[in-house]
Amino acid sequence: MEENRSKEYSNRDAAFYSFGQISLITAYQAFTFLIFTFYYAVVGLDVVLISVGFLIWSIWNAFNDPILGYISDRTHTRWGRRRPYIMIALVPLSLVMFFLFFPPLSYGITNKTSNFIYFIIIILIFELCYTTYDINLTSMLPEIFITEESRIKANNIRQVFAIFGLIFAFILPSFFIKDYSDPSYLNKYAIFGIVLTGIIVIVGLLFLKFSPREREEFQQDHKNVPGFFASFKICMKNKSFRWAIPAFIGDFFVDTILPTILPLYGKYVLGIGEGDSWFISILLGLTFLSAAIFITFLWKPLAAKIGIRKMWMISSAVWIATLAPMMFISDRWSGLIVFFLVGIGLAGSLYSKDLIVSDIIDEDEVNTGTKRDASYFGIYIFFLRVGYIFVFLAISLVFTNIGWRIYEPTTISQGTILGLRLLGFVFPAIALSIIILAMSKYPLRGEYLKNIKEKLTEIHTEKKSKIGM
Repeated sequence: MEENRSKEYSNRDAAFYSFGQISLITAYQAFTFLIFTFYYAVVGLDVVLISVGFLIWSIWNAFNDPILGYISDRTHTRWGRRRPYIMIALVPLSLVMFFLFFPPLSYGITNKTSNFIYFIIIILIFELCYTTYDINLTSMLPEIFITEESRIKANNIRQVFAIFGLIFAFILPSFFIKDYSDPSYLNKYAIFGIVLTGIIVIVGLLFLKFSPREREEFQQDHKNVPGFFASFKICMKNKSFRWAIPAFIGDFFVDTILPTILPLYGKYVLGIGEGDSWFISILLGLTFLSAAIFITFLWKPLAAKIGIRKMWMISSAVWIATLAPMMFISDRWSGLIVFFLVGIGLAGSLYSKDLIVSDIIDEDEVNTGTKRDASYFGIYIFFLRVGYIFVFLAISLVFTNIGWRIYEPTTISQGTILGLRLLGFVFPAIALSIIILAMSKYPLRGEYLKNIKEKLTEIHTEKKSKIGM
């Protein structure tokens, strides 16, 4: 028994598993931070066309995410269920980071239709590669670290490693691009894309070389995974999962809209001028540095005391309060203070979501006898991407009503400033309120959650005994 317990967790395993998180965070946060500003302000696409592109992207996700998750759960190879897909996706994901920032305009094709079609195609390819990598990497967390204690420890280390990904995504571009909304920096974006390609490949290979393998007791679970539609139906019948979905969407909305609008908010609300893009990056970097501090010293001990669900509700309320100053701050130095405080609420979000999903997967395993991590994560990611529809509906609604449907830096008015402020506070506050309401109804808590964990331990002990561990 002691031998089995010793295998539950090691800092080495958690650290090498977290190298995969660096690739994940670097790719997605660079996409979130820069893709809108790049195609809106640099390439010059209409904000409505960009919104249409992301609507098509979201429809693609309706099939892409759940199907990839289902396929992963049904896979059986000598390398495990998840690792082969990570191996397949790594190089394409790294390459697409360059092509995201190398549209037809980069080689002299100024036709808007060509650039719009390219935009749609490249974000669909990005999503395919990213989701293949993401679902399988994230699904390994509850399979490698199966006890709640080991899972929380691994998640803590994973979030620390995520800071490196955030630095690569938010700080690094300022070394190449002096003004994120200036079309003259078109080719600098491509250079940044090349650097991203190298980073993602290197840390991804470190993950594949040294990360722990999937556990033997789960290697036969692929036989018991139901058909795709039956699997989807089982997931959606899960009451805990249904109540968590609006919280996931609300959280993703806030996580996405803030970095998306920051290059324009920083320039026109905080007055961060040309050549000072590094300061915008510093604002985001400071937010995530703050998040790393408050995960460790505030939300982790609070979650241990009152549970993940209540902690997420409290952190969401704190996040609303810390975002409120975005309605009235107007200089870069007040921005430093506010964005550091914003990291307090963000920390609760970063700490909560994957642990909530892991608990739901545990509940499902107790109810069905099969561990279907990727099926749940696939549907979970699908609903996260639904949040993107709301992000660009909000941006499109505001920008079309303030006369900014097409980027015109010479048409800035008080209405423009107000619109950016609303996107920075009012819309996120609504989304965070939804999280609080949804989690107040979330049933996987208290004695019921404790019973699920106890039954899960019995199931895993039985599986180990059958294979002679």
